[in-house]
Amino acid sequence: MTQSSRSSFRSNRRRAMSDINVVPYIDVMLVLLIIFMATAATVNPGVVNLPTVGGAKTQALPPIYLSVDANENITIKREGEASQTLSRWELGTFARTQAEKSADQPVVLAADKSVKYEVVMDVMAKLKENGVKRVGLAVKSQ
Repeated sequence: MTQSSRSSFRSNRRRAMSDINVVPYIDVMLVLLIIFMATAATVNPGVVNLPTVGGAKTQALPPIYLSVDANENITIKREGEASQTLSRWELGTFARTQAEKSADQPVVLAADKSVKYEVVMDVMAKLKENGVKRVGLAVKSQ
């Protein structure tokens, strides 16, 4: 082979394409977008059937209010009764007697803001351990 035949042989070969044609991909994406938009408009958002309150008790028990002061003394307030002061160690006895009377009666706990979080959690834990089912926290609205 001569020099001229070699150069013509090289020029006749196909050159590798380094470009990617993205037009078909764009077409597919637009078709998918239209399909998703059409189906999203026809899909029924989940309808939630809420329970009715027809079978609920109409008369709830009034809550018992427990307040913890800065000295960690607990004051118990019930509707129509005088307030009673307990220490943290007497709380277990109170909770057991309350659970025996009515475990479903709510107990609302309010604590002074200087009281440690650990003390409040300890009071809640003692109430739960001794059978009180419903314990809530009272907060001051701003």
